[in-house]
Amino acid sequence: MNQPAVKTEVWPRRQSRRQRGFTLIEIMVVVIVIALMGAMIVPTLFKKVEQAEKTRVAQDIRTIQSALKFYRLDNYAYPTQALSLEALLTQPAGLDRWNGPYLEELPKDPWGQPYRYANPGSHGKDVEVFTLGADNVEGGEGSNRDWGNWNIE
Repeated sequence: MNQPAVKTEVWPRRQSRRQRGFTLIEIMVVVIVIALMGAMIVPTLFKKVEQAEKTRVAQDIRTIQSALKFYRLDNYAYPTQALSLEALLTQPAGLDRWNGPYLEELPKDPWGQPYRYANPGSHGKDVEVFTLGADNVEGGEGSNRDWGNWNIE
């Protein structure tokens, strides 16, 4: 019994250039498309971050203002500039009517700095609670803007 010879195909040793991988042009096109998509998304993302910072600052300032109002109700006046916001946490010497602490802790702004306090205020308020923004310098725009109880919404 003779069996017919089985013909096996051997893969060709030479492969065409199309089967070796991506060309430089294809990779460049993908990189450019990704860069364009990033250029469209990043400004929107930064706007949301700035909006979140502003919302947090407004919330913190309102919380501190509420505590200051309770302090004033108990002591008939806001803390002096020298006492600062620390008077909301620990009883200052000589205040018998102090009924605090009015806050568990003093919040920090989104950039890790303590909120500032001014008594008397210079923007038409009796007292001011504010932050100087990310740069911690007066003035600025965006995240560097000064936020206080005179300009939060």
